[in-house]
Amino acid sequence: MEDPQVVTGSHDSTIKFWDLRYGKTMVTLTHHKKSVRAMALHPTENCFASASAENIKKFNLPKGEFLHNMLSQQKTIINAMAVNEDGVLATGGDNGSLWFWDWKSGHNFQQDQTIVQPGSLESEAGIYALSYDVTGSRLVTCEADKTIKMWKEDETATPETHPLNYKPPKDIRRF
Repeated sequence: MEDPQVVTGSHDSTIKFWDLRYGKTMVTLTHHKKSVRAMALHPTENCFASASAENIKKFNLPKGEFLHNMLSQQKTIINAMAVNEDGVLATGGDNGSLWFWDWKSGHNFQQDQTIVQPGSLESEAGIYALSYDVTGSRLVTCEADKTIKMWKEDETATPETHPLNYKPPKDIRRF
């Protein structure tokens, strides 16, 4: 199989690899049970992650081999995700939660919550899109309260407070 030119996630819970030359689907992945609302391509590795309401999954490219689930306890619909070159995966949810994960292990090492702008409803805390800047140390979020926010790296973080060498639990499903 040649490399797909576009990879999409869908509300029908599938991920499709497309060949734009012929306008057809090359591969359809059916690993998710719920709508795939967010995807992120790793900037240096040949793989990507996808998120639905039940979990986050990682896949290899170009063929779409399933790598593993990440244990997502982020009890919300994940609308957006991005990963930087340091292997920090950020996910943004419908409830305004912003979680940071170690790309390799799947360990969630930090959580934050956006604050809606004055005059907005709490229900407008959702994060709809996010992206790292070119340095990979600042995260830009687009939010339901019509704001764009920039988040910077926690300069006080230590390996003890945010361990990146975390070993995933033995019950992580790898199939």
